[in-house]
Amino acid sequence: MSEYAMEHELKWHTSYWPLILSVGVLFLLPLAFAFYFVYKNPFMSVVSLGIGAPLTLISIAGWVKEGIEDIHHYSEGHSIWAMPIFILAEALLFIGFFAAYWVTRLSQSSWPPPGTPEISFLIPVIMTIILISSSVTIHFSEKKLEEGDNSWFVIWLIVTMALGSIFLGLSAYEWSELWHEGFTPKTNIYSSAFFSLTGFHGSHVLVGIGIFLCALIPAFGGKISKPYVTAASMYWHFVDIVWLFVVSQVYFW
Repeated sequence: MSEYAMEHELKWHTSYWPLILSVGVLFLLPLAFAFYFVYKNPFMSVVSLGIGAPLTLISIAGWVKEGIEDIHHYSEGHSIWAMPIFILAEALLFIGFFAAYWVTRLSQSSWPPPGTPEISFLIPVIMTIILISSSVTIHFSEKKLEEGDNSWFVIWLIVTMALGSIFLGLSAYEWSELWHEGFTPKTNIYSSAFFSLTGFHGSHVLVGIGIFLCALIPAFGGKISKPYVTAASMYWHFVDIVWLFVVSQVYFW
């Protein structure tokens, strides 16, 4: 075998974290939902969640740790160019939601349908300001990382996560208030669209906070992956942009 061939020999890298994550997600989502909604067994649903949630969190943390420490010597890896592909796939999912909403909205003679309470514009406006501000803070965080100022990188990252958490808190408060008024996903077609779109977007905010958490914990030990942070930032900006469509269509149209 030539020296060139030996230097460029294909090496298989293995990791057990994807398998553990798959098992965790299986218990966390399909089995938990099936036990609760199909088999009407809340106890087994809780058991399934109790198994799935820890497995999912542990596997994500382990997988991210493996990537940040670069034990397979991938260097920058594929995160920076792969994230736009992932974002495109997520954007298509949102387009499907919006298309269904637009068809429903334009086919109705009056909107919103009967049974819809008056929804305050104040909360979504505050939520919008908070989420747009978080795009600014994650930009500051990235900039500090590029300058080699890890302390301020961590500070701005924490601020970003805090803003995202406040956004989710306000969304949960709004849902709770509407639910107490009898406005649930089953109330009418608008309520179904409202809870679907805001809930789907909220799940993406939660994922974004989780992604940042996976960067924050190693950062306390001085281990920071710039490509990972760049990819995470791209995802967060995408989530913020999507919210502008959600808030303009669901609340103000």
